[in-house]
Order: sequence, then structure tokens, then C-alpha cells
Amino acid sequence: MFSHGSLDKATAILLDHLRTMTDDFPDGDLVDVGCGAGPIALLLASLFPNRRVWAVDTNRRAVELCAANARANSLTNIVACEPGQVPDDAVISLVCSNPPIRVGKDALHALLREWLGRLRTDGAALMVVGKNLGADSLQTWLTGNGWPTVRIGSSKGFRLFRTTVRHAEG
Repeated sequence: MFSHGSLDKATAILLDHLRTMTDDFPDGDLVDVGCGAGPIALLLASLFPNRRVWAVDTNRRAVELCAANARANSLTNIVACEPGQVPDDAVISLVCSNPPIRVGKDALHALLREWLGRLRTDGAALMVVGKNLGADSLQTWLTGNGWPTVRIGSSKGFRLFRTTVRHAEG
């Protein structure tokens, strides 16, 4: 599993931002894509106790660890599961991720299309990506594919992005 035994720098940057974030997104569920052991999902669940947080990962061990961490922290609003277990009718207002860049461009783009495509039309995504791992080209790709993306922060070689669903006016 990625960053076994410690919190990676990119996720720490995203968590720092989430701690200062106000609830400026619409009603709906929150999703941590590629949850791993669950640091993002756990923070979301504690910050927004009245929202359901889907912690999704394709790695079954990661899902089990995230669920165990949620139980250990008495967080009952987390559902740790594989991606296909999130109901099609779930209303998703926020996607957060330290996306798995190393899966390759095609797989990453497919993953982002899937989850960004499930967001409410007024929803948003927060992602952190290493500059040396193609953050700037990913921002260009996202914006060029109808998901306007702005850099809201940069730290220690990482970019923090906010992506919206609203398509740019023609």
C-alpha cells in the first residue's frame, strides 16, 4: 500500500487545507478516492459529522484498514468500500484525493472521469499532485475536458487543485 506506516507529504498538504476549509459546497456525500488507510476520509468525517463519507479504494486491504481506523476513532459516518459499491444514486458534493498518478495517464484519466462525472453540477474536487509527477499537465487536461481547475496552493513541490464541474461558458 502507498506510504505504508507514515503520512506522505502530499496527503499532509491536503489535510492541512481541509482543516481550514469552510463548508462551501452543497449538500451531499463526500468521497475520498484512493483512501488507503483513510487519513483524508477520517478528517472529512470528523469535520463534517452530519455527512456520509465514502472511502473508496481498489485495494481490499486498504478498505479494511480504513474501516478499522474509522471504528478506532468512533467515526460512524464513513463507509469504506471498493469503488463499485458506491450506489449510482449517491449525491456527491465533494471528491478529495491524492490521486494514484503512478497508475498511468490512461487509468488516471478514467478514474477522474468516473468520479468527477458523479459530482453534483455545483460540486467540487480537491486534489493534491506532485509537480514532478505532472501536476501542471493534469491541471491542463482537467480544464480542457470541462472541469475548470485552479491551483489553490503550492507547497514542498506539490500543487493543490480545486476542480469544479461547471463547464466553461462557450
